[in-house]
Amino acid sequence: MKLDRIDINILAELQKNGRITNTDLADAVALSPSPCLARVKRLEKAGYITSYNAKIALDKLGETATVFTEVTLTDHHMEDFAKFERNIRTIDEVIECHLISGGYDYLLKFVTRGITHYQTLMEEILEKDFGIAKYFSYIVLKSPIEKLHYPLTTLFKPEK
Repeated sequence: MKLDRIDINILAELQKNGRITNTDLADAVALSPSPCLARVKRLEKAGYITSYNAKIALDKLGETATVFTEVTLTDHHMEDFAKFERNIRTIDEVIECHLISGGYDYLLKFVTRGITHYQTLMEEILEKDFGIAKYFSYIVLKSPIEKLHYPLTTLFKPEK
């Protein structure tokens, strides 16, 4: 399926506000409501739209700690990466996991109740033998920029 400028604009608008009405979305992308809805359904069916979510204000619920963790595996065979990914997927506090190039193998993003909770979690992970040789932790003090949307219209210049 080839996307055009209107499809990209629909995706850009929906990622900013997944609860936008079809009428407002149609106005935002300069379409009438019926074709706009048809395009949204087509984008959903094709897998471009994978979910609609709510952003939760964690700070209103209580204190949390966000920690980025660099992980280096002990061994580097395909089965070692598969084992690590299978096991780390079971940890609810891991909200992102990225296999990366460079000086370590994975970059993880944890959200925990606090530093003590994070340290306890890491000790449990190490005891379970996920194949970790070493890890380094970076505690987030402040997040001045947190974008929840991709710059689609900048990243993808579709045909007109």
